[in-house]
Amino acid sequence: MSFDLEEFAAVCQVKSPDIFVQRCEKLRLLLEETNKFVNLTRITGKEEFDLKHAADSLVIARFFPEITSGEYEVADLGCGAGFPSLILALAYPGLKITAIDSTLKKLKFVDNAAQTLGLTNLKTVHGRVEELNKQDSFRNRFDFVVARAVAESPLLAKAASGFPKKGGRFVFYKTPGQAAEELPVLKSKWQMTEPFELPGCGERVMVFSEKK
Repeated sequence: MSFDLEEFAAVCQVKSPDIFVQRCEKLRLLLEETNKFVNLTRITGKEEFDLKHAADSLVIARFFPEITSGEYEVADLGCGAGFPSLILALAYPGLKITAIDSTLKKLKFVDNAAQTLGLTNLKTVHGRVEELNKQDSFRNRFDFVVARAVAESPLLAKAASGFPKKGGRFVFYKTPGQAAEELPVLKSKWQMTEPFELPGCGERVMVFSEKK
């Protein structure tokens, strides 16, 4: 049985799921074409893209539904080819997303994709997170600091320690196995969500902490 991205988007409170799916397909085709010349990702086929890029990026809305309707500042650490940042920008126009990566060729793709899709709520920053963390313009700024398939949570939290504003959250995409290994290393204020089964991808959880 094929995965229905439109149905999943509706569950994740995307306001116009049909239009979202159309724009995701436009993004996928752009990724597929660019990937012929620049190695961005091994996943470009439609069903895998819908599941492992689009739906997996949306999973955060299952655990933090406020992100779907609020006007929040979001930092995506190590955004790579733009997941979750491009998907979240497409799904939730109220978000202001800063996509950060140290690999320029990936950021160029994210920039081009954002421009092609008319996304005015996403900007890219080229640099290392630990260096940006020293800059006043990045400190105490973000409502959500997210990362997906980048590094272990303790390393991410340390590198971007100053990014969240008061009441802001670190939210890292993980598998239950990864979370079980990382939580004992983190401070007691860190928590793990209940697992969520994403068809064809296995269980997903979020490891998160709120800045007091």
